[in-house]
Amino acid sequence: MKIDDFDFELPEKLIAQTPLKDRSSSRLMVLNREMRTISHHHFYDVLDFLEKGDCLVLNDTKVLPARLFGTKKDTGAKVEVLLLTQMEQDDWEVLVKPARKIQIGTEISFGDGKLRAICVDTKEHGGRILRFRYQGIFYEVLDELGEMPLPPYIKEQLEEKDRYQTVFAREQGSAAAPTAGLHFTDELLEEIKQKGVEIAFITLHVGLGTFRPVSVEDVTTHEMHAEFYQMTSETAEQLNKVKKRGGRIISVGTTSTRTLETIARDTGGNFEERNGWTDIFIYPPYQFQAIDGLITNFHLPKSTLIMLVSALADREFILEAYNQAVKEKYRFFSFGDAMLII
Repeated sequence: MKIDDFDFELPEKLIAQTPLKDRSSSRLMVLNREMRTISHHHFYDVLDFLEKGDCLVLNDTKVLPARLFGTKKDTGAKVEVLLLTQMEQDDWEVLVKPARKIQIGTEISFGDGKLRAICVDTKEHGGRILRFRYQGIFYEVLDELGEMPLPPYIKEQLEEKDRYQTVFAREQGSAAAPTAGLHFTDELLEEIKQKGVEIAFITLHVGLGTFRPVSVEDVTTHEMHAEFYQMTSETAEQLNKVKKRGGRIISVGTTSTRTLETIARDTGGNFEERNGWTDIFIYPPYQFQAIDGLITNFHLPKSTLIMLVSALADREFILEAYNQAVKEKYRFFSFGDAMLII
């Protein structure tokens, strides 16, 4: 399967630069796989397509304000740091700019010394391992000094930091938001529960690999970056009961999907308490074991994300839907509109 099989014309003006004021007022395209129909709605209409006994699975990861601006201790040169993954204790894998200026032993100061770091190892592509030093609680210091790491295609500043968090975010650790969840409000979630739809939570900490372009012509040779996930025993038990009684498991976002499919793959189709790292890459013709439906945003051409949805709903059908989305001027990607595949 070739990368060009997942290409389509996307005008740059359709890539949403700012979130809507009301989360749930974004548009919703509904794809019915059996009927092969496409219909157009608003996100709050999702209630009409959920049934009593269904279970929505949400990713409760919380985005870190992971972009830091500091100076080299010896020269005062400006340095930009993006936290990627906590290694152990106060060691973090990061990206730095300009990378060539940060070598083993280099010391960096942030916020007039409130946060300090020393480079203890180097990685390829600008990666470094920094060991941080601070007084108090690291995440509180980070919340004071850090900025939200918006995706590279968003050029405008975010006025409200919380708009790049879901309303149910609680587990610190992501470099990016699980954006399909951004459409939900507390009120809409309560209405969904009142209808008899269950809500379950898993965690996958989104890494920047989400935005890494596929650079190979044959997509089967692309390697995904590993991301940390976890499922509690309570969630596993809840999902197994839903499956047993014939309810639908509807995943919210590609991150939730990758977590659920990783666990189902490793356990023979059941759900268990699990945590670990997944580099699962889902593309056609993949056989889904965990989910029955998906809520997701509109993704960029040739991305691993459009490959995942093409595996669920048939590549030709997805491309037809995307061409309609372009024609109807849907908003794309993180702050854009949504698609429900059932």
